[in-house]
Amino acid sequence: MKTIISTEQAPKAIGPYSQAVISNGFAFLSGQIPLDPATNQLIDGGIAAQTERVLENLKRVLEAAGSSLDRVVKTTVYLKDMGEFAKMNEVYGRYFTSNAPARATVEAARLPRDVAVEIDCIAAVD
Repeated sequence: MKTIISTEQAPKAIGPYSQAVISNGFAFLSGQIPLDPATNQLIDGGIAAQTERVLENLKRVLEAAGSSLDRVVKTTVYLKDMGEFAKMNEVYGRYFTSNAPARATVEAARLPRDVAVEIDCIAAVD
């Protein structure tokens, strides 16, 4: 049994996937890139601005799923350049201030639309 989650408050899926799927008490969120949900266009700015947009997008999908950043149990961060880790991590830390989720961070050769960062997550839901 699974429930598909879709919200206009986050960028539309740009392929054959769902923004999130709820199954067995967890929300599995697809990776978000720094798209402005109002325009579905990439935002301007470096890794810090992109990370903030990505986390805001995830936050909105989590809310649509009946969850929140506080209930995230695992994230995966994909970076175009691991040299940008510290800047990404500083922004990330502002969103996960206590009881931080488990996390993996990897450098990817290429991300969708050549963005600097993509993040996916898994969160508990009621």
